[in-house]
Amino acid sequence: MTVPRPFMTPDPQTVADSRLMDFARRVGMEGADYATLHRWSVTDLQGFWGAVWEYFDIDADTPHQQVLAEETMPGARWFPGATVNYAHHALRNLTDDTAAIVALDETGSSYEVTGGRLRAQVASVAATLRDLGVGRGDRVVGYLPNTPHAIVAFLAATSLGAVWSVCGQDYAPKAAADRFAQLEPTVLIGADGYLFNGATHDRRDATLDLAGALPTLKATILVDHVGLPWPSPAYPSLVVPWEDAATRTEELVCTPVPFDHPLWVVFSSGTTGLPKGIVHGHGGVLLEHLKTLGLHSDLGPGDRLLWYTTTHWMMWNLVASTLLTGATTCTYDGSPAPFAKPDVLWELAARHRVTVFGTSPQYLQGMAKFGIDPSAHDLSSIRVVGCTGSALPASAYPWVRDHVGDHVLLASTSGGTDVVSGFAGSAPNTPVWAGELSAPHLGVALAAYDADGFPVVDQVGELVVTRPMPSMPLCFWNDPDGTRYRDAYFSSYPGVWRHGDWITVTGHGSVIVHGRSDSTLNRNGVRLGSADIHDVVERLPEITEALVIGSEEPDGGYWMPLFVVLAAGATLDDPLREKIQEAIRTGASPRHVPDEIIEVPGIPHTRTGKKLEVPVKRLLQGAPVEHVVSAAAVDAPALIDHFARLGAERRGLST
Repeated sequence: MTVPRPFMTPDPQTVADSRLMDFARRVGMEGADYATLHRWSVTDLQGFWGAVWEYFDIDADTPHQQVLAEETMPGARWFPGATVNYAHHALRNLTDDTAAIVALDETGSSYEVTGGRLRAQVASVAATLRDLGVGRGDRVVGYLPNTPHAIVAFLAATSLGAVWSVCGQDYAPKAAADRFAQLEPTVLIGADGYLFNGATHDRRDATLDLAGALPTLKATILVDHVGLPWPSPAYPSLVVPWEDAATRTEELVCTPVPFDHPLWVVFSSGTTGLPKGIVHGHGGVLLEHLKTLGLHSDLGPGDRLLWYTTTHWMMWNLVASTLLTGATTCTYDGSPAPFAKPDVLWELAARHRVTVFGTSPQYLQGMAKFGIDPSAHDLSSIRVVGCTGSALPASAYPWVRDHVGDHVLLASTSGGTDVVSGFAGSAPNTPVWAGELSAPHLGVALAAYDADGFPVVDQVGELVVTRPMPSMPLCFWNDPDGTRYRDAYFSSYPGVWRHGDWITVTGHGSVIVHGRSDSTLNRNGVRLGSADIHDVVERLPEITEALVIGSEEPDGGYWMPLFVVLAAGATLDDPLREKIQEAIRTGASPRHVPDEIIEVPGIPHTRTGKKLEVPVKRLLQGAPVEHVVSAAAVDAPALIDHFARLGAERRGLST
């Protein structure tokens, strides 16, 4: 079989100078290609992860007895006996006078937090938390925007062996409480507000309402971020100003904890019911993030990472973990493309000499659609453009090359909150094929399984991981016997992780992501990928966004509508419908052409930007809204009502 020509191949000198090749030399595999390294990494788990431990010089207070004591999934036991602390590793490589964090916002303003200042602030906040009764295993939660305060608070809690969780302030107090109340936290840290699209959003009352909804709190620490004075009525718990918490002169002491001691709780989108609390451990995250950032993204001292995220998306956790590598991380408060300055992220990347720039497919497609040219700025420092959140369509690759730079590695990545990392993406020595992820990540035994549980190549299948990863969850919160955890990942293929994505592993080793397997289109027995249709339709200048669903009908039929959001000035008339159909027919296949094309005011997403394909399908099939999706989990709840009305109208019901 002929291997398709790559869209780009890595520069040999860049490959030779990369940390990945240095790692290969250290393990006696000098000159090995990526496929050889990956094969070793998943066939010899003990050798590979032991080598990662040694390469990044993990500083354990007590040594491990072995790398992997138990390989079963779930239940793998990594590095038993070792005691470590994530915060110690995040702070140990920072120099006193070099920027550890660069704080940015949508106005273009910035300030730096040096390594010395960060270490001092973490020590101060840790001492404050200790005085407030926080100890090992207690929970500290943040209601915070993406600013240095969140990283300081996280590292302070972590240094004590406490468990951290955070969400952004665009969540209503009830939505935040739905997450945090499960954890029974000891301390809440909340900000006065955040910036977005030219406005300052006041979240003082929301922070205090949230504090009132958390009866286990001993104290609330109040952050002055946007300069709004805090009110002075009776508070639901003891109040400590951030200024007092973060300016003490204290010595930083990091508490050693077992390798699998809980580090943080990240939450699922929570589209139905209470969001699931996913618990990850100190050691597993430490190794996984050093591998991902240090080897795949080639980050180290002197580098700078700017990745647009909110604090409730797992990418914030990776942004914080940049510090593990000794590189500088950038926080950003604001809209990714504010009306006043839609290219501000590129401007900031140029000004601050960012080397790894991270974003989403929607952002890159939006830049292209609205004619924004990043190359107006000096982007010569950018080495990698990372992209995740959904599949990056092939059409975006030439745009990045032409408008960001042909020297840039476009690293499309797919992973999940579940493992707070990636399953597949790129590395310094992998070719890039447009519309494809270059390869499974090191240490990830990824495969596509058919319905009978057999691996397939060049065929669509379920994304599975057949051997354990250190950052797989320790457990779900409040799931004492592990039933919910096993049901979530191991009920389809016992002993094998099923992630819920629909992928193709190609004969040349890349991975194509077609979308969530539970939203797969199945027309006349042929499975189709929704992402394949979205990619084609969203290239059209008349279409801002699209969503296709496939609905099994009560009469045994199958209805496949395409919902489109029109660009300004466009009209969904017969010529445009024909144009859309022809684009799908030629760009995907005749089978992909929808039964109907319907204009809608918008497409609902989770708060991390994923289209709500399955909830929309269920609404159109008549499921009650309250059984389908929580308004708190949706970026635009009014759109859920719109689709519910469409479903009712289609079934001839009054609304």
